[in-house]
Amino acid sequence: MTPPLAPAADPRTARRALLAAVVISLGVSLIVVDATIVGVLLPQLVSDLRLSTASAEWVTSVYALVFAALLIPSGRAGDLFGRRRMIVLGVAVFTVASVLAALSVDSTTLIGARALQGVGASMVMPATLSTLNAMFTGKERAHAFGIWGATIAGMSALGPLVGGALAAGGTWRWAFGVNLLFGAALIWGVLRVVPETRATRTGSAADTGGAAGTGTAARSGRGDRLGIDLPGALLSAGAFGLLVCGIIEGPTFGWWTATRHIAVGGLSPIPVMIAAGLALLAALTAVERARAAAGRPVMLDLTLFSLPNFRNGNLASALINVGELGLLFVLPLFLLGVHGSAPLQISVAILPLAGGAFLSGAVAHVLANRYGPHRVVQGGMALEVAAVLALAAVLSPATGGFGLAPWMLLYGLGLGLTSAQLTNVSLADVPPDRAGQASGTQSTARQIGAALGVAVIGTVFATTLGHAVSGRLDRAGLPAAERDAITHDLRHSAGTYARDLHARPGMGEVARAADASLADASRAGALATAAILAGGLLLSLRLRPS
Repeated sequence: MTPPLAPAADPRTARRALLAAVVISLGVSLIVVDATIVGVLLPQLVSDLRLSTASAEWVTSVYALVFAALLIPSGRAGDLFGRRRMIVLGVAVFTVASVLAALSVDSTTLIGARALQGVGASMVMPATLSTLNAMFTGKERAHAFGIWGATIAGMSALGPLVGGALAAGGTWRWAFGVNLLFGAALIWGVLRVVPETRATRTGSAADTGGAAGTGTAARSGRGDRLGIDLPGALLSAGAFGLLVCGIIEGPTFGWWTATRHIAVGGLSPIPVMIAAGLALLAALTAVERARAAAGRPVMLDLTLFSLPNFRNGNLASALINVGELGLLFVLPLFLLGVHGSAPLQISVAILPLAGGAFLSGAVAHVLANRYGPHRVVQGGMALEVAAVLALAAVLSPATGGFGLAPWMLLYGLGLGLTSAQLTNVSLADVPPDRAGQASGTQSTARQIGAALGVAVIGTVFATTLGHAVSGRLDRAGLPAAERDAITHDLRHSAGTYARDLHARPGMGEVARAADASLADASRAGALATAAILAGGLLLSLRLRPS
């Protein structure tokens, strides 16, 4: 591996290293913003492109799904062929995909563009982590990771505000099109100040992820000689693709008995899909163990999970992103459906989350030096759980942006503390020659959490919404046919149909039932989020000083 480029005594060298860390963090900002920017744009997207609830979930989750599927092989490719090169190529692909998203004319083209964005993002994220790991050592490395983590926390929360402002000034297309300027500026900055680093291609499988130049790996296929684990990449993509697809489409096809479309003997395809995803996960584990034992390159180095902080930190990262992305999917739909809030108003309601994340992220390294980074992570997780529980307690049809703001601020404070130090804690014990694969695995955990978060919390939201409104309309004595039609339209539109009900004469009682049901669905989503984050809190209690 390229030797660590720790900031030298020369002030100019130190300033250049710091500038490189800032540019790298801005590169991460671009891809993180687009992971969350869609939440506030969903109302416009649903209206303009006539998205169904399932399509809206796909637009949000396909980015994270593709991102997650390719992160580990992309991280390995960056180790071998140059990390700066991967950052530049990834930003270029991401920028082209953003332009295609801005030009989308229907759900299919937008989902495809979002998937391509995920490809570009997967090249950028692990390369930035590995570059920081190679450039800095000791306390400087902790500080650099603090900048990186705080940027992720703040920009993920700031994404909705940026999206809302751009959408309010034009259309949702501007929120994607503006990436053309940002992408070009980032490529220029990376080429100017970020050094090229890479891992060596020699050594044992354990040291380099299996990219050995001799022995079993050299006698295997071309992919093995390059240090690429193609079977692992395919199994990973297939496993998580099936799991996320099954969770998202469950309400549409039926969780067990088929409700529509495809059915085999009355059985829904959903349990088959989820079972196949779990089977592929088991196969991935077996294949990776066998390849490692044979000295061949592996995509997922299972021995890394023997490191307690790496294991627990990765699981906690996944659960944090489940909560964050799931919450940012549900709340904009609630605000629009009940209050008719415009994108910028929705963004302002979520702004305290961004402010809290930036504020706490900026001081996280100071707290980490005093109390230990693992304690900072634990404190942040506790704040997140408390904030989401409080959010669930106050949610009602009367709750607007100002009612959400205090708890979004508290959530942001916790998120900033956690994100700024969790990466540092997770990777602290990882040998330098395996940093690329480890950082790819850690980023994969985040994105799997993001994809599953939208799928799981979105499904809780949609299912609760359907049951709640159907029950209220039934008690109101509405005819079955009309009740079922309204229930379908409300669920199918991700709750935005509630505004149409308010605009129709004589539908006041039905509209109020829809509002109350949206509050019920959002509350259920918040409680599910709190339960998931509580699991992350328990995992964080197992983190130890490194």
